[in-house]
Amino acid sequence: AYAGLCSIPEAYYQAAKIDGATPWSVFRFIELPKMKRVLTIAILLRFMDSFMIYTEPFVLTGGGPGNTTTFLSIDLVKIALGQFDLGPAAAMSLIYFLITLLVCWIFYTLMMKNENQE
Repeated sequence: AYAGLCSIPEAYYQAAKIDGATPWSVFRFIELPKMKRVLTIAILLRFMDSFMIYTEPFVLTGGGPGNTTTFLSIDLVKIALGQFDLGPAAAMSLIYFLITLLVCWIFYTLMMKNENQE
């Protein structure tokens, strides 16, 4: 996000200063619209990373106590490698991928639809 912020031309800030814009209006009307694509990609990457969480809950709690920190990725590893049941694990991972793809597609479509309206 910092690279996107640095790519905004200085002329926008100078024009806002001449117009007497507050820091909030500079952020709202200059920085945020110019960084929309960068923020979209950053949010999508963070979303996909949240689905791939495995090491932290596995190392800290092993999925317990009482499966409170069990994520789908932990279940996939337990089924595929623990029980060596590769068929259901492959089906679960495909569904996992399709859910992630669907959510990312919806998010991207909404962001680009809003961008085309402006």
